[in-house]
Amino acid sequence: MSDTSAGSCCTHNNHAQVDAEGRKDLLAPQAEDLAECPVMTGSTVVKADAEAAGLFRDHEGTRYYFCCAACGPLFDADPAKYAAAAA
Repeated sequence: MSDTSAGSCCTHNNHAQVDAEGRKDLLAPQAEDLAECPVMTGSTVVKADAEAAGLFRDHEGTRYYFCCAACGPLFDADPAKYAAAAA
């Protein structure tokens, strides 16, 4: 995963779970609360935030979460391509 947004359709937050002093961040999202955008791989998505913003699609029984509004139409154009890349 990259910490930069270069080449990305959007900026994204890196949701680190350890602070600068090495302590666990108890307020950070847990792994099960996060997903990777299938269009912009490497972009971490908070599932609840994506759902609230409508940044998700269901395809063949699986829910895919997106990092920004631009990713939804790209996914819609070729869902099998992005679903296979996310697997």
